[in-house]
Amino acid sequence: MRQRIARIVLWLFVIDLGIGFGAGLYESRVELPRWVHSAVNAARVNADNTNADKTNAPANRPSNAGLRFWVYATTIPLTLLTLASFVVLRWTDSQTRKWWLIAAWAAAAERVLTFVYFIPTMVHLTSGVEPNARAVAFQWSQANWVRQAILLVAWLSALQAFALFARARRRHTRPHLRVAGGKSSDISEVRLRA
Repeated sequence: MRQRIARIVLWLFVIDLGIGFGAGLYESRVELPRWVHSAVNAARVNADNTNADKTNAPANRPSNAGLRFWVYATTIPLTLLTLASFVVLRWTDSQTRKWWLIAAWAAAAERVLTFVYFIPTMVHLTSGVEPNARAVAFQWSQANWVRQAILLVAWLSALQAFALFARARRRHTRPHLRVAGGKSSDISEVRLRA
């Protein structure tokens, strides 16, 4: 039962890390320029104190990807799966545990950075009150590449843990193969296929 729970958590962890990595790249390349444009326009309107652009305010406002996507894709699930990983990884073999631990610590570091810096900065940037929106967005985007690199390390480590977990599971379900004559052999499946 513990092995099954560990496998499900690891499986979901790998999937959610992949979603977070891919969506983070999309956000950096597509959404961030839109946010910067709308933040610069909002700061200009606030500085000029005119009503010229305020009539078109809903069109200039960026989409709220944080509440519409991120909270359901990574903010809640990835945080919970990272915490669950620290609990269930001890139910695995030592090789799997090593890679899963690397993935869990990398994901935990990414989660801390996200909650401490990235979410508050993006909320402030998209609120339209940041007078230096371009500089803040540039700093955010540069730091986001570091976050993406950490997330990539977590994802690749989790994939390695998943592969090792599957290999260890196969080893435990079929410890040896039977050959002709009923004798047992320690010949691996790889050598038999070759």
